[in-house]
Amino acid sequence: MSGTQLTVTLSGGGADDARAVVRALEGTFGAPDELPADKNATVHMATFDGGADAGPAGSAQAGAERLSAPVTVTVQGAPEAVRRASDALTRAFTARDDGAASGDQEQERQLLLVP
Repeated sequence: MSGTQLTVTLSGGGADDARAVVRALEGTFGAPDELPADKNATVHMATFDGGADAGPAGSAQAGAERLSAPVTVTVQGAPEAVRRASDALTRAFTARDDGAASGDQEQERQLLLVP
Protein backbone atom coordinates (compact mmCIF):
# COMPACT_ATOMS: atom_id res chain seq x y z
CA MET A 1 0.00 0.00 0.00
CA SER A 2 1.52 3.32 -1.03
CA GLY A 3 1.81 6.29 1.30
CA THR A 4 -1.40 7.83 -0.01
CA GLN A 5 -3.55 4.76 -0.78
CA LEU A 6 -6.61 4.65 1.44
CA THR A 7 -9.39 2.10 1.82
CA VAL A 8 -12.70 3.35 3.23
CA THR A 9 -15.40 1.00 4.52
CA LEU A 10 -18.81 2.45 5.39
CA SER A 11 -21.77 0.91 7.17
CA GLY A 12 -25.05 2.41 8.29
CA GLY A 13 -27.01 4.87 6.24
CA GLY A 14 -27.57 4.20 2.56
CA ALA A 15 -25.74 4.53 -0.72
CA ASP A 16 -26.39 8.29 -0.78
CA ASP A 17 -24.77 8.68 2.64
CA ALA A 18 -21.80 6.57 1.54
CA ARG A 19 -21.37 8.72 -1.59
CA ALA A 20 -21.51 11.89 0.54
CA VAL A 21 -18.71 10.59 2.76
CA VAL A 22 -16.59 9.53 -0.22
CA ARG A 23 -17.10 12.90 -1.92
CA ALA A 24 -15.91 14.64 1.27
CA LEU A 25 -12.58 12.83 0.85
CA GLU A 26 -12.11 13.73 -2.82
CA GLY A 27 -10.70 17.16 -1.97
CA THR A 28 -7.82 15.47 -0.16
CA PHE A 29 -7.33 12.22 -2.10
CA GLY A 30 -8.75 12.81 -5.59
CA ALA A 31 -11.40 10.61 -7.16
CA PRO A 32 -11.93 7.12 -5.72
CA ASP A 33 -11.84 3.94 -7.79
CA GLU A 34 -15.65 4.23 -7.95
CA LEU A 35 -18.49 5.74 -5.95
CA PRO A 36 -20.71 3.46 -3.84
CA ALA A 37 -23.76 2.64 -5.96
CA ASP A 38 -25.57 -0.50 -4.76
CA LYS A 39 -28.69 0.75 -2.97
CA ASN A 40 -29.25 -2.70 -1.41
CA ALA A 41 -25.76 -3.03 0.12
CA THR A 42 -25.34 -2.69 3.87
CA VAL A 43 -21.58 -2.08 3.61
CA HIS A 44 -19.92 0.16 1.02
CA MET A 45 -16.25 0.47 0.10
CA ALA A 46 -14.10 2.92 -1.80
CA THR A 47 -10.39 2.96 -2.51
CA PHE A 48 -8.35 6.06 -3.17
CA ASP A 49 -5.03 5.48 -4.91
CA GLY A 50 -3.85 8.97 -4.17
CA GLY A 51 -1.48 8.85 -7.14
CA ALA A 52 -2.67 12.30 -8.19
CA ASP A 53 -2.98 13.93 -4.79
CA ALA A 54 -5.85 16.39 -5.09
CA GLY A 55 -4.57 18.98 -2.72
CA PRO A 56 -2.69 19.79 0.43
CA ALA A 57 -3.44 18.03 3.67
CA GLY A 58 -6.50 19.57 5.18
CA SER A 59 -8.38 20.53 2.03
CA ALA A 60 -11.84 19.05 2.35
CA GLN A 61 -14.47 19.41 -0.30
CA ALA A 62 -16.52 22.53 0.28
CA GLY A 63 -20.20 22.27 1.08
CA ALA A 64 -20.26 18.76 2.49
CA GLU A 65 -23.60 17.05 2.25
CA ARG A 66 -25.79 16.08 5.17
CA LEU A 67 -26.22 12.48 6.20
CA SER A 68 -29.64 10.86 6.59
CA ALA A 69 -28.44 8.40 9.27
CA PRO A 70 -25.33 7.66 11.35
CA VAL A 71 -22.51 6.14 9.31
CA THR A 72 -19.62 4.12 10.71
CA VAL A 73 -16.49 4.77 8.66
CA THR A 74 -13.30 2.74 8.86
CA VAL A 75 -10.28 4.23 7.09
CA GLN A 76 -7.22 2.07 6.52
CA GLY A 77 -3.87 2.93 5.01
CA ALA A 78 -0.55 4.57 5.75
CA PRO A 79 -0.62 6.58 9.00
CA GLU A 80 -0.40 9.92 7.15
CA ALA A 81 -3.28 9.00 4.80
CA VAL A 82 -5.44 7.87 7.73
CA ARG A 83 -4.70 11.11 9.61
CA ARG A 84 -5.59 13.22 6.57
CA ALA A 85 -8.82 11.27 5.99
CA SER A 86 -9.82 11.57 9.65
CA ASP A 87 -9.14 15.32 9.58
CA ALA A 88 -11.18 15.78 6.39
CA LEU A 89 -14.13 13.80 7.74
CA THR A 90 -14.20 15.56 11.11
CA ARG A 91 -14.26 18.92 9.30
CA ALA A 92 -17.05 17.83 6.94
CA PHE A 93 -19.31 16.00 9.43
CA THR A 94 -20.07 15.74 13.12
CA ALA A 95 -17.82 12.84 14.07
CA ARG A 96 -16.89 10.71 17.05
CA ASP A 97 -13.54 8.94 17.04
CA ASP A 98 -14.19 5.30 17.92
CA GLY A 99 -10.53 4.28 18.08
CA ALA A 100 -7.51 3.27 16.07
CA ALA A 101 -5.26 0.29 15.56
CA SER A 102 -1.72 0.50 14.26
CA GLY A 103 0.40 -2.06 12.50
CA ASP A 104 3.94 -1.93 11.15
CA GLN A 105 3.12 0.12 8.08
CA GLU A 106 -0.62 0.67 8.21
CA GLN A 107 -3.13 2.22 10.52
CA GLU A 108 -6.87 1.81 10.87
CA ARG A 109 -9.24 4.35 12.41
CA GLN A 110 -12.98 4.12 12.98
CA LEU A 111 -15.24 7.16 13.09
CA LEU A 112 -18.97 7.48 13.69
CA LEU A 113 -20.43 10.26 11.56
CA VAL A 114 -23.82 11.57 12.62
CA PRO A 115 -26.40 13.72 10.80
